[in-house]
Amino acid sequence: MTSNEKVALVTGAGTGIGRAVALALLREGYHVVLAGRRIEPLNEAAAASGSDRALPVATDVSLPASVDALFATIKQKFGRLDVLFNNAGVNSPRASFEDLSYDQWQNVVNINLTGSFLCAQGAFRLMKDQLPQGGRIINNGSISAHAPRPNSAPYTATKHAITGLTRTISLDGRKYNIACGQIDIGNALTELSARMATGVPQANGEIAIEPMMDASEVANAVVHMAALPLSTNIPFMTIMATKMPFVGRG
Repeated sequence: MTSNEKVALVTGAGTGIGRAVALALLREGYHVVLAGRRIEPLNEAAAASGSDRALPVATDVSLPASVDALFATIKQKFGRLDVLFNNAGVNSPRASFEDLSYDQWQNVVNINLTGSFLCAQGAFRLMKDQLPQGGRIINNGSISAHAPRPNSAPYTATKHAITGLTRTISLDGRKYNIACGQIDIGNALTELSARMATGVPQANGEIAIEPMMDASEVANAVVHMAALPLSTNIPFMTIMATKMPFVGRG
């Protein structure tokens, strides 16, 4: 690794948007740490990249000890971190608000919110102490950080909270040259969102098929955010399928 090569960490990197972003960063010449709970899809993504700059690390972002081990590996292997794409997340089974269980709520909070906090804190500490100081944290928000879908309380609540986390990291990171931004994604076609192509509930109770965009477009946007000099930041970016029902009344 030469002095001008950069190191990125992508959580939830084995599938979907995380995988697309990890592969895009590898194509741009980054060393990329691919983190996720299951090592098999991480290894598959690394193999698909054809790059020797990919490092898969099995990590449960909801567990402090697992996140600590991840950042210890990054520090030992590379000595620094330039970019974190804080992407790992889950949704709860679709259920009426009154029927959600505590365990369903807590699982989403543990991964989407606590996991994002733990990874951001690990990155923040490393970026603060490294030379040259600083780096960039990009949080995966969602269109749900602006407006909910029906029956999505855990997911929507955590994505609203991610916006608060983004704002506070952006503020607290200024003195250490740490930039923080958020990308809010609407209808990127992944394994988890494929059902939208067959119809999803709308606010008026109807079921409608929604337009989708390729996940590679999201990856390109994240690469753009990551490539900015630390003197410049995109605090919030929304990227969505042009005709999805979000702007206005649908």
